[in-house]
Amino acid sequence: MRRRHFSRQRPEWWPENEAWPPTGPPWHATRGRFFRRIGCMFGLFALVVVGACALIFRLVENALGGIEIPCGTLLLVVGGLLLVGRAVRRAAIPIGDLLDAAGRVAEGDYSTRAAEQGPREVRALARAFNSMAERLQTTDEQRRDLLADVTHELRTPLTVIQGNLEGLIDGVYPSDPARLQSILDETHVLSRLIDDLRTLALVESGALALQKEPTDVALLASETVASFRAQADAGGVGLSVDNAPDLPAIEVDPARLREVLANLIANALRYTPRGGLIRVQCSENAAADGGKQIAISVADSGAGIAPDDLPHVFDRFYKARESRGMGLGLAIAKNLVEAHGGQIEAESELGAGTTIRFTLPLAA
Repeated sequence: MRRRHFSRQRPEWWPENEAWPPTGPPWHATRGRFFRRIGCMFGLFALVVVGACALIFRLVENALGGIEIPCGTLLLVVGGLLLVGRAVRRAAIPIGDLLDAAGRVAEGDYSTRAAEQGPREVRALARAFNSMAERLQTTDEQRRDLLADVTHELRTPLTVIQGNLEGLIDGVYPSDPARLQSILDETHVLSRLIDDLRTLALVESGALALQKEPTDVALLASETVASFRAQADAGGVGLSVDNAPDLPAIEVDPARLREVLANLIANALRYTPRGGLIRVQCSENAAADGGKQIAISVADSGAGIAPDDLPHVFDRFYKARESRGMGLGLAIAKNLVEAHGGQIEAESELGAGTTIRFTLPLAA
């Protein structure tokens, strides 16, 4: 296997309090020591076997009255030793390749993959290693993308705030309520982004504590819709709520459920043109496991989502070309729904609008 040479610069993920490069032996030295140990073990094994066979042959010769052991028997012994050596070599070489690959991963090359060869157990070990390396590569790429996206999203409101404040200080802009309000609006954008990032980090790490209590979902949906009424009227968009009668109370975190609904309604308002309609529905239906569940949907009459974009709408920071949001609202909604043991899905048709529906088990 061809060896690669890597930069000796400290990787971003390496702890600051540890020296780089590592003080331990390089990966190729580890491989060399491994093969030397295997060779010594095999040599010692061969000596023990040959000595034992010679002793047994001598004892057999004495017992048979000096009859000599045929040369074919000796050849069989030698052949057996060769077969054992070949088996050891078949296992040792793939393990040596795994050591090489592990060394490259330790140096930050997560694209490294080990050849799946050798005995069945060694092939299984190589598959497990490749799976681990693939997950490390995916995680590293997601981390880099997240840092780039967060940097971009933070830069926009900060640039606006900085520009306006510099203009006010230099006397370029008048210190009127409209100018101050624009600065305040950008601070709200910044605060919302930070809150969304914190919520997303807590949910994805499993550290989000849900404060569950019996909740009237119909009342919560009506109150959430009412909070967006003024915004919908200003945009010329119809906003309605349709709750099925006698919906049972459900054990959920009302603040987080309100956050899910608010994200979905805000997203629908963002893409519904003047004269359009947004409809929120709450109902009870049967779950796939035979139990009962609450289904909540937010449907709009906007332009819809392209088929290529639809599978990715719940990915964090994913935005279509025409998207005007930060790409976090639907990702947060998905994680909060799943934290309650529910499921969420999106249906859309270009020119006919989008429906996002999520379900919550009654026994959450």
